[in-house]
Amino acid sequence: MRPRPTLLAVSGPPGVGKTTLAHALADALGWPAVCRDEIKERLVTETAPTDPTDPAADMNVKTLGVFFQTLADLLESGTSLVAEAAFQDRLWRPGLEPLTDRARIRVVRCVTDPGLARERIARRAAEPARAVHGDAEFLRRIAGGERPIESWVPIALDVPCLTVDTTRGWDPPLDRIVEFAAGATIGHGGGDDGRSAASPTAAPQ
Repeated sequence: MRPRPTLLAVSGPPGVGKTTLAHALADALGWPAVCRDEIKERLVTETAPTDPTDPAADMNVKTLGVFFQTLADLLESGTSLVAEAAFQDRLWRPGLEPLTDRARIRVVRCVTDPGLARERIARRAAEPARAVHGDAEFLRRIAGGERPIESWVPIALDVPCLTVDTTRGWDPPLDRIVEFAAGATIGHGGGDDGRSAASPTAAPQ
């Protein structure tokens, strides 16, 4: 019986550097990276305009379906992978939980100062490819007094979880995160959260 592949879920609220870390981990591990925002950008480019009042036309719903189907197909073939998305508990656990039977799931939880995250979102909002992601609307919510970064709720699964501070590079460093992905238990100043099912907390304020 072949060993189960690994699904390394790189998670966190907007602006914490998930995609950059996910691709660095994929390169270091030799695994494919499946990134939610990149799938959405491709779908918007490839999909013909549809009736916006049709629920089936919701691009976020389509993206979610393609994202999890891609994960399932790769895992079914025995391929370990890096999956990057917000993985906020309420929206993402229903799709990730069924994959626990076919993969060893490990979660990397990216955190940074909310002010820095807002600066990153504002910088990337000007990029043409980001138009489909609603960064401008996200910034308007923040300007209106909402705190969507601080209120992000991490996914709650009984799987190993490692918190990575992305404020200045990565802490712990990339080689330690790679060790965690490969199955090592990382003890790094409280960075190893043990199990993802621990009481969810927002990014540090």
